[in-house]
Amino acid sequence: MEKISKLKEKYFPYLMCAPALILFTVLIIVPLLTGLVISFFKWDGYGAMTFNAGENYLFVLEDEVYKTAIGNTFIYAIAVTIFKNIIALVLAFILVKKFPLKNFFRSGIYMPVMMSYIVIGILWTWIFNPTFGLLNSFLSLIGLDNWIKGWLSDPTCAMWSVIAVDVWKWIGYHMVLYIAGLQAISQDYYEAAEIDGASAWQKFKNITIPLLNPTIVVNVMMSITGGLVSNYDIVHIMTDGGPFHATEVSATYIMRTAFTYGNMGKANAMTIITFAIAFIFGLIQLYFMTRKESEVN
Repeated sequence: MEKISKLKEKYFPYLMCAPALILFTVLIIVPLLTGLVISFFKWDGYGAMTFNAGENYLFVLEDEVYKTAIGNTFIYAIAVTIFKNIIALVLAFILVKKFPLKNFFRSGIYMPVMMSYIVIGILWTWIFNPTFGLLNSFLSLIGLDNWIKGWLSDPTCAMWSVIAVDVWKWIGYHMVLYIAGLQAISQDYYEAAEIDGASAWQKFKNITIPLLNPTIVVNVMMSITGGLVSNYDIVHIMTDGGPFHATEVSATYIMRTAFTYGNMGKANAMTIITFAIAFIFGLIQLYFMTRKESEVN
């Protein structure tokens, strides 16, 4: 019995990790490896597959639309990361304090997180409509007619309109994480700093930010990852990459290449390249964001 007990104790952690590992393998690793194989073939998704070595990758690297899509993807990811985290952190500082209706405002800000991208995309497409949209109607009502424009049809502002919607949807989620991080910081640090005569800025810089750094790292990593690889739904619903590829991101172009143009090989080659870029970018970002903490430890 003692031997069985030791075996259970030894393998119990592996058994607990097994379900997640199996799901990760089936849903992530297997499709990724399958896509890698397909990327070396010419295939329309139905007929026979023809091996063409690295032609798909050469084709992708010469594709100007894909280059535009990659550029837009990085603009999208960096912009949503900056705005989500700054706004969420400011809201967290406000809503972590005790005041009437605090929970009401927290719930209201968090509510868009629970809404699907389809609902949000349709809702904001109506709001941005140049003819009967609520935004242009409001601008006209307050006398700002020179601000009226086609928010989703103008190439100069279409991408920023989509970015604004994505930020609006997710700031509640990041705000909750920041509130949890702020509540975990002991007030003793601030009281000691006040005794030493520290200003509000000094307390923020030397106490809040260092102790909140793990939460900041998590929020930034989640924001940048979502911006790089999880932006298909909102872009597809609101603009489908238009106008004139102004909001084209890698995900929308990959889907169009695969299912509209019927070029699975090229689509999978773009997927592998996009994944590699996002993975390398994530590693670099994680290194620089955690280096300071490692040096302190």
